[in-house]
Amino acid sequence: MRSVRNLTILGSTGSIGENTLDVVARHPDRFRVVALTANKGAPKMLEQCLRFQPRYAVLLDEASAGWLQAEIRAAGIPTEVLCGVESLEKVASLPDVDTVMAAIVGAAGIRPTFAAASSGKQILLANKETMVMAGRIFMDVVKENKATLLPIDSEHNAIFQSLPHGFAGDLKAVGVRRILLTASGGPFRQTPLSLLEEVTPGQACAHPNWVMGRKISVDSATMMNKGLEVIEAHWLFEAGPEQIQVVVHPQSIIHSMVEYVDGSVLAQLGNPDMRTPIAHALGFPERIETGVTPLDMFKVGRLDFEAPDFKRFPCLRLAYQALETGGSAPAVLNAANEVAVESFLDCSMPFTAIPAMIEEVMHTVGHGDMTTLDDVLAADRLAREAAHEWLACLA
Repeated sequence: MRSVRNLTILGSTGSIGENTLDVVARHPDRFRVVALTANKGAPKMLEQCLRFQPRYAVLLDEASAGWLQAEIRAAGIPTEVLCGVESLEKVASLPDVDTVMAAIVGAAGIRPTFAAASSGKQILLANKETMVMAGRIFMDVVKENKATLLPIDSEHNAIFQSLPHGFAGDLKAVGVRRILLTASGGPFRQTPLSLLEEVTPGQACAHPNWVMGRKISVDSATMMNKGLEVIEAHWLFEAGPEQIQVVVHPQSIIHSMVEYVDGSVLAQLGNPDMRTPIAHALGFPERIETGVTPLDMFKVGRLDFEAPDFKRFPCLRLAYQALETGGSAPAVLNAANEVAVESFLDCSMPFTAIPAMIEEVMHTVGHGDMTTLDDVLAADRLAREAAHEWLACLA
């Protein structure tokens, strides 16, 4: 008889969290939701609690948590409402939880993801910032505590599927020449460079293929998202920068490829729907139904590929630079980018200022050694301070 897998979903009200719950709802005999967490999306969290009745619901915002607690009490469901970062860490490390979906966007997800790794959980990693900011430290914690790591980003999940089963971290040993990391190119792939300064948040968030949150949509528009994925791929697959080639593929049908020394290139294809990688990780090593529309190759018709333009996408260049520099440079890059994107979304600065801020912060803060999570968080804090100072000068 198949055992039921107990889940904590970190970031349940975001796009990854909602897609995860969609897959879970299709397999009530396989999965039980133990805990859901969000920042302050209380109304959506209430809907999820009413449907899945988790043991815990965690909100970071105290006022939102108070409202949710009152509503849950009135509804008479047995869900305990918690608040704060410590509560995120608690539900990520509950003894009876088997699997943790790490889908909190940004640096806020790093502590609960580390808590899950320290507890030896199976981690479905959608929070790429954990790998970007603290890749070496996090991977050491995963190995020391015998945690299992399954990538959720469609690109990294595609690479995982295209590598030999049981891949142990040595690309050369399994005959891999390089990883081909695909990118859609976002909404501004062909926009004249002279018009980029006038781009609005609404335009930047209108991704041509994927439905995503606002922050990750802007990252896709700048291709910083792909840069962060390059750094994540480095740690997940122990690949050097020279072994990771970004390939612009506008249709987003091939999610990534692995090139072998014999000339073979293995790829994972599918319609752009995050339920596919989520279900692959939830059911691994089995395949489970997702509700995703089957890929119609005749309807797709053609697949195009281009080399990335670093002049158009300077954020991608900066990410490669941070990876090659090492130390705290990726954490600084990530923090500066989070401040830059937030500032663009609230109309405090133009779209073209995003890479300018990041490059200046990387130059100002520099880079140092990273041996503990505290080092990571300190670098993150210094970079955010420098970014806000840069923004103040811009104003």
